[in-house]
Amino acid sequence: MRYDVIVVGARVAGASTAMLLARAGLRVLLLDRGRRGTDTLSTHAFMRAGVLQLSRWGLLDRIVAAGTPPIASTTFRYPGEEPVTVGHRPSPGVEALYAPRRDLLDEILVAAAAEAGAEVRHGYAVTDLLRDATGRVCGVVTPHGALRARFVVGADGIRSLVATAARARVLASGRNRSAVRYTYLDLAVPGTEWFYGDHAGGGVIPTNNGAACVFVGSTPARLRQLWTGDPDRAWRAALEQVAPGHPVARARRTERFRGWSGLPGFLRQASGPGWVLVGDAGFYKDPMSTHGMTDALRDAELAANALVAAFDGGTDGGTDGGTAALADFARQRDSLARPMLEASDEIASFDWRGAEVAPLVKRLSVAMADEVTLLEGLPGVEEGVA
Repeated sequence: MRYDVIVVGARVAGASTAMLLARAGLRVLLLDRGRRGTDTLSTHAFMRAGVLQLSRWGLLDRIVAAGTPPIASTTFRYPGEEPVTVGHRPSPGVEALYAPRRDLLDEILVAAAAEAGAEVRHGYAVTDLLRDATGRVCGVVTPHGALRARFVVGADGIRSLVATAARARVLASGRNRSAVRYTYLDLAVPGTEWFYGDHAGGGVIPTNNGAACVFVGSTPARLRQLWTGDPDRAWRAALEQVAPGHPVARARRTERFRGWSGLPGFLRQASGPGWVLVGDAGFYKDPMSTHGMTDALRDAELAANALVAAFDGGTDGGTDGGTAALADFARQRDSLARPMLEASDEIASFDWRGAEVAPLVKRLSVAMADEVTLLEGLPGVEEGVA
């Protein structure tokens, strides 16, 4: 069988892209090398733009019905200053923010893709890309055989095989990287909290089952110094440095520690002949931004719109109309991504003490507001509507 689009990677970006393409009537195959329903490293916080997307797609109700608590406010804590709490103003489609666990979120998105008509296969590793006589990507190679499509979407993460095989150029790179350690505590809180200490930061993010995801981040070298001896004691000592005296340090831990040693952020070429990148495959920024999932949903919709336009422009997806649509996707993504990459990279330097980071946080917030403005201007895409 020849597909219109093969999407490689069935996490947030890939499952969303497959769902939107299938809702538009395209023949879509969604592949993932892992098992369905597994967890993954993530602080799983959605910003306003991410919640807006889930609402527009008709999926937010499923997140809420699964017991994901609403997040009504965000508190910023800087050393030596009174905490500042900002309430989340309700807007159409966004009554509150949410931070669902990843196994829950990914399953909802994969199920929505399948309901829309996408064919979903887990346990399918992609080992290479197929090319036609002109060099255009025309499918993928798997241990189960070759699969053909007019377009391949790489949604396979920061070490994307699709990006490597397509020889996607790196357009911009960060210089810094944070190391992060996080776990889950038996702690019900009404809102998120961000801590900024001296050369370190952290946060509390309410999630499912009455738990909160709590993380600490700093440079890899500094976190290694803090992470010595008994892991639980080291964890609470690190928390004390970024949030001295906060009751979160006394809450009961319910799960193991997880961590990420970090990579500098990057912006890769968004598309080429027969291929497109979404999610971390195309744009990765430091996790201290807690914005990865939101960007994944944004790029999924922008890329899906461009691909639908490419098919509308001609049967081979390569006419001037299709080329222009994919170029528009790249311009939109890059204009939103570059300011976010720059601000998150400066935060990840940890070359600041306490409140000195506040202007960088504000720059990140401005970039997020620009993203919401763009998404609010897109036509509605509700569940089951092509």
